[in-house]
Order: sequence, then structure tokens, then C-alpha cells
Amino acid sequence: MHKQPRGNNSLKNVNYIVETKPKKSWKKIIINVVVAGFIFYVGFSFGSGRFEWRSFGSVNKNLPAQLNYSSVNETYNVLRKNFDGQLDEKTLLDGIKKGLVEAAGDPYTEYFNEKQAQEFEQELDGKFSGIGAELGKDKESIIIVAPLKGYPADKAGLKPKDIIVEIDGKSAYGMTISDAVSKIRGPVGTKVKLRLLRDQTDVSVEITREEISIPSVEYEIKNNNLGYIRISRFSDDTATLTKKAADEFKSKNVKGVVLDLRGNPGGLLEASVDVASQWLPPNSVVLQEKRAGVLVKEYRSRGTPVLLGVPTYVLVDGGSASASEIVSGALKDNNVAKLIGEKTYGKGSVQTVENLSGNTAIKVTIARWYTPNGQNIDKQGITPNIQVKPSKDSDNQLRQALDALK
Repeated sequence: MHKQPRGNNSLKNVNYIVETKPKKSWKKIIINVVVAGFIFYVGFSFGSGRFEWRSFGSVNKNLPAQLNYSSVNETYNVLRKNFDGQLDEKTLLDGIKKGLVEAAGDPYTEYFNEKQAQEFEQELDGKFSGIGAELGKDKESIIIVAPLKGYPADKAGLKPKDIIVEIDGKSAYGMTISDAVSKIRGPVGTKVKLRLLRDQTDVSVEITREEISIPSVEYEIKNNNLGYIRISRFSDDTATLTKKAADEFKSKNVKGVVLDLRGNPGGLLEASVDVASQWLPPNSVVLQEKRAGVLVKEYRSRGTPVLLGVPTYVLVDGGSASASEIVSGALKDNNVAKLIGEKTYGKGSVQTVENLSGNTAIKVTIARWYTPNGQNIDKQGITPNIQVKPSKDSDNQLRQALDALK
């Protein structure tokens, strides 16, 4: 198997989202179509000029341009004069901003303080210390979107849709994804204790943290001249590496291809469009983006479809989220591939990340995405053409895809 060298990978650790990039520093605009993306992670280190800036009409036109902060200052003064303890101005301001953002009532809209913003940047670079699991949120509960294969969370038996009840003995109920990530991460070699709820069963695990660094693409040509591509997340280098695999497959006249998106929590929107374009006829619809139910942008396939006409099966499961679902939905709806495995995670919203003063940031949901056939898969997921539950003893999903291609 060719393990591709790691570039600016974008593994997000909280709900992989499909992301768009900014034209200014850091990772300003990131569309997370997931998880969860996510990566965590769920994807993303963004340099200058690599993101597309887009302006949308506000759906909140009736709100005032400035909030009346008199009651906030009133609360602050009561606290300042009466609180029996030490207060910190920066912490108080972070709390105000965090509360304001949480009041939107959307689990994917979050305020990042300076520390969380720095951690998010590290996640986008695809290298950090933790357990290797993408986190998401369902109402007030923190859940596992996808444990990354071969890393501590996977080795400990964590599964997609596990609910995290406690982190090191403290309740995780009501936590933001960023708060949960901060508590789960830590120095290499240290341990974190998680109490989980899985199908109404209480499960407790202790996991040793490791350095997490994962190539976004691996590929090989298997027996019977069949190509196999595994994409662990959609990062800056994913499109290039996938094209490299496609070119090699084409030059060796493979008879068919398996695209493995299992456990992939998502990542960059543009990367997912480029990957889907390897199979789609030029100018095919990959996804639609809508804001307040109105179409704001349609993404279409581009470039040369190297694998057009090559029989293809896509492997998916409950950990396939966000950008993974974009690719899966595009290939399925355009009838160029069949899906094998289990229903995908179901994240159909789009987020953007904006820098704020003091090295803080806000991640905010700006739109919803739809498959070419007009389906928004949020909380619904995509049902495979062939549903196959995984076996404990062997990779029966991959085997079935390879057998079908033979």
C-alpha cells in the first residue's frame, strides 16, 4: 500500500464540517459539511489566498445592528461588586461571547477562545496529541462521529454514535464540542477516562493519548487488478493525492475501483468536489448549497474525469460524515458508483470560521447542502445501495465490494 506523504492535512476533531477557505491568514473560511466533521476532526490548515470569500444575504435582517449591552453591564457590575472570589476580565469577556454564540441554538456554531482557536488550527494541520476520534453533538450530548482507524480510540473499541457521558469523571452533558475536545486532548502518554452510553449500555474506557498524524490518502492495486483508495479525511492535499492514485489506476488499466470512506468525518468542501470529479462527467452537479431554502451556489464537477466509466463501489458507514457524504451522494445520485456498507452519519450543514480580535474565532453555520437529487441528509444520512453490517472477524464490506467488481 502506498502511504502518501503528509501535507497540510485537515483533521478536525469535533465534527467534521465541509469548509471553505479565507483569503486572509489562518483558516478563515472553512466549510464543514459533516460531523463532524470530525475530524475530528474532523479538516484544515489554510494559507493565504486558498479560500473563496462569499457573501450571503442575512436571514436576520430584523435584528438591530448593535445589541443593547446595558443589562450585560448591569450584571457585570453586580458580579464585580459582590462576588466573593477572583474575577478575570478576559475570562468574563470570553464567557459573554461564548454565551451569545450558544444562544443561537446550533451545535455547529461555536465560539473559540484563544486556546481553542489554537487547538483548532492544530487540528487543521492534521497533527496533534489525543485519542484520534472525531466528536460531534446531538442536542446536549457529545457523541463519537468516527474513531480514526489504528489510533487509541479505535483500539479502545469506541464506535460511531457512542454518547460520551463523562470525561475524567465530569459530566459531558451540555458541553460544547470544543470544550470536550480540550478535555480529551492532552500530552502524549497521559490517560483520559471516558464513560460512554452505547445502545443503552454503560461502557467505561481508559485511553492513553498518542501523537495523531494521519495521511489523508492511501491507495494500492489489489489482486485481480482492482484499485483501492482509502481517504481518511478531506484536506488540502487530498485532491492531488487522489488524482495521483487515479492516474496510476488508469495507466495500469484497473478493472474497477473501491473508494473507502468509512470512518471519514469529512473536511474541505473543495477537496470533496475535486475527488467526486474524478468519476463524474464534466459539469455534473456535485452538490447544491442553500441558505434559508434559497439556492446560493451549485458546485459542479471540473477537470478531467480520469475514472469516468470505471466500475466503482464506495464503502461507507456511520462514521462517514460531511465531505464524505458529499462525495457519496454525488456519485450515487449521478449513477457512477454504488454504495456498500451502512447508513452514513447525516450532516448537511455548512460552516464558516471567522477570526475575531484577541486571536479568538467563531465557527458559524451559514447554509445547508443538498445532494444532486435535492436531498438534505442532515440527521438522515445516505442509505447504501447494498447494506452490509461489518463482521468482527474479517472486512466483509470490502470483500463484497471486491467480489462485485470481479
